Amino acid sequence: MTEVRRLLDIIERWQGKRLLVVGDLVADEHVIGRPLAVAREAPVMVLEHVSRQVFPGGATNVAANAQALGAEVHVCGVIGDDEAGRTLSGELARRGIGTHGVVTDPSRPTTTKTRIWAGGAQQIQQLMLRLDRVDRSVVSDQISAGMAAHVTGALGGTDALLLSDYENGVIHPGLIEACLHPAIERGVLVAVDSHGDLTRFKGATLFTPNQPEAEATLGRSVTTLAEVNAGGAELLERLHAKALLVTRGQEGMSLFTHQGMPLHVPTLAGTAAVDPTGAGDTVAAAFTLAVVAGASLADAVTLASIAASIVVARVGTAVASAEDLRAALHAVMKDGS
Repeated sequence: MTEVRRLLDIIERWQGKRLLVVGDLVADEHVIGRPLAVAREAPVMVLEHVSRQVFPGGATNVAANAQALGAEVHVCGVIGDDEAGRTLSGELARRGIGTHGVVTDPSRPTTTKTRIWAGGAQQIQQLMLRLDRVDRSVVSDQISAGMAAHVTGALGGTDALLLSDYENGVIHPGLIEACLHPAIERGVLVAVDSHGDLTRFKGATLFTPNQPEAEATLGRSVTTLAEVNAGGAELLERLHAKALLVTRGQEGMSLFTHQGMPLHVPTLAGTAAVDPTGAGDTVAAAFTLAVVAGASLADAVTLASIAASIVVARVGTAVASAEDLRAALHAVMKDGS
């Protein structure tokens, strides 16, 4: 049980670590309806509204996971002057996440992903539809300059900078230049979770793409384990990174470093993926915090894998808390006793 105790100690060491998350702020809206009948005017289901809730999504889901894991978290990004933006900002504040870096831009809407769920009292809720409201144009120079100034001012009190790019117009070359190099010069760990071209962030410390994102940067698909190994090694060199962690769905995760062979971590036995929404954000948060806390990269991957297994077993945009991780590890200790 030495390994379990070591992992528990890492969780304690990352408590209070300061994380600045910069990227695309998204309001994940979940609307629950109860099936009533088929509409008369079209062959579609009529739902009776039951409830509505807004969760932090995009970069704010990374922040919410890091906060739940015990970090001190601040976010920097853009919302619109609308109800979704105000609701999202209020939800972040309610969770204890700092919002001084959140900029309101009246010219664009808050990125909102609305998921419509249907289910009755004796039925499992099922996702019926997702409706996205997003302006993918690059934010204005004025907004970007304000964000860059905030990041530069906050780096002195930050243990790690995490750039979360959902390609919604916030993360662009100018902002990357303004954030990445000052952080590197100050010795701040920089983690990147990006849906776009990873080479834009060359020199960052950690990268946590999923396999399709890694393949997009490579310009080719990887299917066999040999191809995964070759592609990961190539990306690691091209990115000048300390570590590259590729999430591969049901295949688990693959860690690439400059020491030794790649580490392939399978999904945890017994893990049932109910909803994979936001699992990559959970991985980015847990992996980054573990490395900041001084964990070995192998231990950091293990903790990230456990955190992801907790989240995918829940419906909707969920988080894994420090208590969840401790409980999972204590269960391992109990089973092994």
